[in-house]
Amino acid sequence: MRFSASLQTLLFYGLSGPIIALNVWLLSLLFRYFQHPITILSIAAILAFLLNYPVQLFEKVRIPRTKSVIIVLIITLAVFGILGVTLVPLLIDQTTQLLNKIPNWLASSQDNLANLQDFAQKKRIRIDLTLVTNQINAGVQNLLQQIASGAVGFAGTLLSGILNAVLVIVLAFYMLLYGDRVWHSLINLLPSNIGIPFSKSLQLNFQNFFLSQLLLGVFMVIALTPIFLFMKVPFALLFAIIIGISELIPFVGAALGIGLVTMLVSLQSLWLGFSVAIAATIMQQIKDNLLAPKLLGNFTGLNPLWIFISILMGFEIAGFLGTLVAVPIAGTIKGTLDAIKGNKYNEYVSYYTVVNDKEGDR
Repeated sequence: MRFSASLQTLLFYGLSGPIIALNVWLLSLLFRYFQHPITILSIAAILAFLLNYPVQLFEKVRIPRTKSVIIVLIITLAVFGILGVTLVPLLIDQTTQLLNKIPNWLASSQDNLANLQDFAQKKRIRIDLTLVTNQINAGVQNLLQQIASGAVGFAGTLLSGILNAVLVIVLAFYMLLYGDRVWHSLINLLPSNIGIPFSKSLQLNFQNFFLSQLLLGVFMVIALTPIFLFMKVPFALLFAIIIGISELIPFVGAALGIGLVTMLVSLQSLWLGFSVAIAATIMQQIKDNLLAPKLLGNFTGLNPLWIFISILMGFEIAGFLGTLVAVPIAGTIKGTLDAIKGNKYNEYVSYYTVVNDKEGDR
């Protein structure tokens, strides 16, 4: 009997690895085939998750959900319109200037490397920066080619982006109105001991995760912009927004954003790049140690190693979008399994009953 149980355990763990790898491969193929509609639906769902908070606030003051959704959507469109008139043109202008100056910065960094090479030879320090110089030359040529090719298709990309944005807003509107009914009808197809915990865990993980990450990203933008302006960092607003957007990727996003900005600034001035890295790292530590625990807490309950693995798998399956949703999906799976194994099933059943009652009232 012991040998049989051990054999079953060995077979279970031995076969689970290839099955998981096969499913990841199939999901990556499926996403690449339906990449555009899946991306649009995912972004619309994330927007609906975020907008559901203010909708619920209006519902608490006894405004019908349809009117609440319309009010929130009008406010959202107004905010986007203000940002589109004020912030977006400034970012486009700074991005264009940055792309035009990067080749010159790369050339100046090449001169700095040559001076460093000469200084090392005078001090009889054996160092060869030829490989780095060749890589910079190749990077300059590649960047110029990408800028030229990107400028040709900019108008088409802009028009496609506007159409996609309109489609996302329309889908988010209908998801806010009818998404709960469709979702609960799908959940009812699953066994109640799986469907109810899964639904609750998914809602908690996605809402908490994206709202918290968005607030943390906004904090980094608001905190770093005046600091960069005081330090006279070129394109201060653009660099602060790059770091803020990178906050949407958990665990590694902040390091990637700060590293990218530091590298770009260092092309112009090594000392300024070092100062930018120090200032951004200090703000990141304040965010991670003071704000993030209050906003995020331990809602996923995932080990940092599993968070990193889930991000890698998400990127392999769906690229940047996969890195955004990998952690809440992993947290949803863990939360569902914990609820099934633990004693949270009755709690989720009562929550699900309340939700269904509200749906019936509508």
